[in-house]
Amino acid sequence: MDGLMLFDPLFRVPFFNGLLLAVALSVIGAYLRLRDEWLSAFSLSQVAAAGGVVALPLGLPVVVTASVAAGALALVFGLMNRVNNNHYGWAILVGWALALVLAANTHQGSVVVESLLRGQLYFSSMAHLWSAVILLAIMALVLPWASKRLMMGRFFPDYFSANRIPAWRHRLPFAALVVFSVVLGTVAMGAVPAFAMAFIPAWVGFVLCKGWRKAMVVTVVLAVSAYLVGFGLAIQFDQPFGPTLVIVLALLAPLRLLNKL
Repeated sequence: MDGLMLFDPLFRVPFFNGLLLAVALSVIGAYLRLRDEWLSAFSLSQVAAAGGVVALPLGLPVVVTASVAAGALALVFGLMNRVNNNHYGWAILVGWALALVLAANTHQGSVVVESLLRGQLYFSSMAHLWSAVILLAIMALVLPWASKRLMMGRFFPDYFSANRIPAWRHRLPFAALVVFSVVLGTVAMGAVPAFAMAFIPAWVGFVLCKGWRKAMVVTVVLAVSAYLVGFGLAIQFDQPFGPTLVIVLALLAPLRLLNKL
């Protein structure tokens, strides 16, 4: 495919949709890594994929049922006192199994689950783009307020219970942001690419930087850079976007070795 296709109006909305989601997912991923809950992004994406298949028999939009399924899981985990990656690993297995079973027993379910697993960025619309804009706007309002509380809960886990401060007041809004970003990422990019965007940039950025603010900046820069390269390569060589993005993100891993120099 001609490289000039990258500037074709047909790809403008998908391009900016993915760009905004790259920022949102990488920021959310940084907070999840801070809380040592980075695997939650993958569990939510798998459960969202399972919920998306239910949209067909119910006659509802995929994003609605996917959000309900992922939101229900986040609510349950958010109300628990202690949640770790073991819980999220269990949810990944259940979500993956349910997605495939539901797809096998639903008319055209295999088509929906494949699109959710592989992503459909090229077919995203202005509705997806506006959703990404709204997501970033909400993150800009909520995260500055929740950030200190999330850090307190990470480094002093008994602080809220000892002082009889309800932790759900900041945990549930944060969980809602995670669900919102992961569902949008799953619908547009695919379950695995969305997880890779939340996981790898923060994984690399946290090793390269000691300060929280520097790590956050580096995380977003890595995510955006990987997205730009991945999108450009996919268009240039007529390749599926999701796998191309994951390969580019995976190639960031050796940057962690710079910390050893």
